Amino acid sequence: MSPYPDEPDDPDGYRSVTELLERPPVPINWNLLDAEQAEIEWHDLDEWVRWLKSTFGLPPNIVPPYWHRHDELVWELSALHCHWLSCYHESASPSAPISWMREFAEARDRLRDWVSICGTRLDRDRPTRQTTWPGELPADAGGEIEIRDRNKDFADFVREDILRRRRIEAIANQQLIG
Repeated sequence: MSPYPDEPDDPDGYRSVTELLERPPVPINWNLLDAEQAEIEWHDLDEWVRWLKSTFGLPPNIVPPYWHRHDELVWELSALHCHWLSCYHESASPSAPISWMREFAEARDRLRDWVSICGTRLDRDRPTRQTTWPGELPADAGGEIEIRDRNKDFADFVREDILRRRRIEAIANQQLIG
């Protein structure tokens, strides 16, 4: 399958070269995105992760269905996506794609480690366990849940993230206004 399918609704496809070149690749700092930016980046990253999983036949111990619920996986996949965009950008060196493949091999090892640590699997997920340092209050560990509908969960997760960011923006704007 081509990484640039003609069908935009292809769930395993990715965007056209023209779309990729509309904006130059830049690193994404998830902590600094406003609601509008986050919504775009979430959907862009999800589309790319689906393409990556399908194109390279990645198993769930490398890219699990609930990757979006684990910050460590979001940051790793986001960095890999940014590197891919840079290496396949029209201004990239002709040897950049092989650099991406080398980095991708290393990233797969890191992703395996992250998935092992966070405890998410193909059919079940739980929040990443957090170490409590002396003097800290323990984090709510949460329980394991069954994964029933990954697409619905992703949509719900993004909606909640957008609402959270809008609340933060509203508070910040209110403080600026006085």
